Amino acid sequence: MDGYRLTVEVPVRFRDIDALGHVNNAVYLTYLENARIEYCGRVFGMRKVAEIDFVIARVEIDYRGASYVGETLVVGVRVSSLGGASFEMEYRVEDKVSQRLVAQAKTIQVFYDVALARPKRPDEERIKKMKDFDGLA
Repeated sequence: MDGYRLTVEVPVRFRDIDALGHVNNAVYLTYLENARIEYCGRVFGMRKVAEIDFVIARVEIDYRGASYVGETLVVGVRVSSLGGASFEMEYRVEDKVSQRLVAQAKTIQVFYDVALARPKRPDEERIKKMKDFDGLA
């Protein structure tokens, strides 16, 4: 998948479909989450959920086509921009066999200090890892 160094395969399960027989729109949030968690493990070295120190502030999904039970989707994920205490991730969801575009999405994550209940700035090492992995300037 061009432009995405990290991709995750997601098999479409029976439980993912709705009454119309295709993947329900809400299920795509789980597919994005799977890719985001893989990114945290691979890029940041996080292995436990308790290590994740950011919250989701915004989700935007554009549905481009339907997907069905038996298909395998490929979800590409990358950091597309960095802010002071936030970062944006972009996603591309394709059918594995046909490479047909199924959805495109963006999420905004905010680094968060749970003890102080407020946003925080990430350390320089984390910023460097994102920049190096995704080729950000």
